[in-house]
Amino acid sequence: MEFLWTCFFYLCIAFFFIATLKSATRRNSKLPPGPRPLPVIGNLLDLGEKPHKSLAALSKVHGPVMSLKLGQVTAVVVSSAAMAKQVLQTNDQDLCNRAIPDALKVLGHDELGFTWIPVSPLWRSYRKICNNTLFAGKILDANENLRQKKVEELVAIVWESASMGEAVDVGRLGFTTTLNLLSNTIFSVDFADPNSELAKEFKNSVWSIMEEAGKPNLSDYFPALRKLDIQGIRERMTIHMGKILNLLDDMINQRIKQQQLNPNFAPNNDMLHYLLRNEDGEIEKNQIQHLLLVLFVAGSDTTSATLQWAMAELLRNPEKLAKAKAEIRQVLGKKKAVEEADIPKLPYLQAVVKEAFRMHPVAPLLLPRKAEREVEIGGFTIPKDAQMLVNAWAIGRDPKSWENPELFEPERFLGSEINVKGRSFELIPFGGGRRICPGLPLAMRMLHLMLGSLINFFDWKVEDGCEVNMEDKFGVTVEMARPLRALPCLI
Repeated sequence: MEFLWTCFFYLCIAFFFIATLKSATRRNSKLPPGPRPLPVIGNLLDLGEKPHKSLAALSKVHGPVMSLKLGQVTAVVVSSAAMAKQVLQTNDQDLCNRAIPDALKVLGHDELGFTWIPVSPLWRSYRKICNNTLFAGKILDANENLRQKKVEELVAIVWESASMGEAVDVGRLGFTTTLNLLSNTIFSVDFADPNSELAKEFKNSVWSIMEEAGKPNLSDYFPALRKLDIQGIRERMTIHMGKILNLLDDMINQRIKQQQLNPNFAPNNDMLHYLLRNEDGEIEKNQIQHLLLVLFVAGSDTTSATLQWAMAELLRNPEKLAKAKAEIRQVLGKKKAVEEADIPKLPYLQAVVKEAFRMHPVAPLLLPRKAEREVEIGGFTIPKDAQMLVNAWAIGRDPKSWENPELFEPERFLGSEINVKGRSFELIPFGGGRRICPGLPLAMRMLHLMLGSLINFFDWKVEDGCEVNMEDKFGVTVEMARPLRALPCLI
């Protein structure tokens, strides 16, 4: 026993000197400054339970370009609009590829998933399909009726709750509606029918994927542990992702059979119709599956989370809610669902959505990037293979870019040229550069339709007259720690 304690003692001393040596080397190098790392674990404890907030606080000490040692991984965090521009635009070519979480390296998703694969011929095919077909304006216009129908169903569900004096879970309702909006846009069917066991399984699998992907994973910080999958995250992810891929495979096979029997079969010109038409043979069926998996998992959770944050802020600021309602009623009249053609006529509603994005980006650190070669950011050297994180949450609350950044003030965007399309680096909820979220055009339509219609049809109160709890919880997306329950009142 004494021998073991002696070994442990000397091992600690060895780790201390190694860490000190590395720390000295780090300070003398051209790496960005950062907090001093501990032996072995580095700065992992500095991340805390809410890394977006912890890193924002550290950036106030160490600057808008900061380096950390996360286990064996060197990470660089940028926390200002100017530095984000250098990452997402100036050095986009060298920083555009992803640092892929170990949880997503299952079932070939790291080699087929549009979000994660490196810039390559397959990635360019995916981007071409998304930009020119799936999310092209003419295609979105063609299936607008599908989304409008889902919004009307959303209003009907809330109307029933209002008639009975019951509060609604805004986030869950938004998730269900968004999932159905996506599934109707892609497949012309509902995936979140509460009476369908298949739909429940699909919904649960989506939630489970987001949960597993958001867990801290030792395999991401200590590559030598990856094969062991100590926490079992990869094993569980294989199950959840496999369920969705199997369901998507069934849907695709069913459509292929329908088109074989009737070559003119094209229900509502949905996205699957355009994918399978695929005259140039750009992508294969298994690639279609992984593309759709990304669209469903990323699109449903992020859009519903933003809807919930926007409603929460409006309930906390009733004068802003009244102003949004007045604008909608002036343009549309009472009790009318917002249509997509109405959105350009509603600048204050657009400002509310932008302000929700600014204060509550649902992917606050965006998605991690990896340096393909050594680059310079802000006068510092970013080493090859370093992980790059852009703290969109900190940038959205930077007093150098925003006046009164902690206040919910949609008016700041009225008459402003700032938008979310990746060129205004003060506001980057969808990222920027060539890896900007391809679903941006669809998400923006969906958000304005849902939020505007809920505002116009009902008066809203917080359940039981309580204050809105704005605490958040960190995961692959940041959501409200306590789901928002609000009481819709008939007008």
